[in-house]
Amino acid sequence: HGVTPPSALAVRNAATTGAPLNACLAAGALAVNKHHGGAVEDCMHVLARGAAQVAAGASAADAAAELIAEEKAAGRRLPGFGHRVHTDDPRSRRLLDLAREAGAAGAHIAVAEAIVAKLQAAGKALPLNVDGAIAAVLADLAFNPDLANGFFILARTAGWMAHVIEERQRERPMRSIVQREAVYDGPAPRELPKP
Repeated sequence: HGVTPPSALAVRNAATTGAPLNACLAAGALAVNKHHGGAVEDCMHVLARGAAQVAAGASAADAAAELIAEEKAAGRRLPGFGHRVHTDDPRSRRLLDLAREAGAAGAHIAVAEAIVAKLQAAGKALPLNVDGAIAAVLADLAFNPDLANGFFILARTAGWMAHVIEERQRERPMRSIVQREAVYDGPAPRELPKP
């Protein structure tokens, strides 16, 4: 996504002022809120309601249908579903695959996948985005939703550090960062060894 995520832009804006690394990373962390990364916590709460229905005997599909109806009736968007760039988020698929491989996939992942299927059947192809996948995996691992955004921040921190270094080494100080003009010019993609 380059510099389009608000947290990456915040990091680069701090770096262009000459701020130290810790301040730049703090700027990125402070940009994680309701509309960027904050969906993880909200999605965990929604999926918990669905998982409770599954624990009470409902199917994941029935729980998904009820959650969709409840969120729609309340005038809320489903947190963790849909993405402005990805129509099928590859990061989400990988996280869910890893959870399955580790034997950690449970009712929360089942409900999340059932929501995607129900939406698709209704003609609304909204993928489970990376926030939703993180939420489903964390919930199946029994993490407290209050920690959710911290995991989002941890996952972004290495990338933020790279933005700081690139900004310091390649750009002039106090520049205006125009997102649409950003172009990747780093090393070409390469195949990594399979584990």
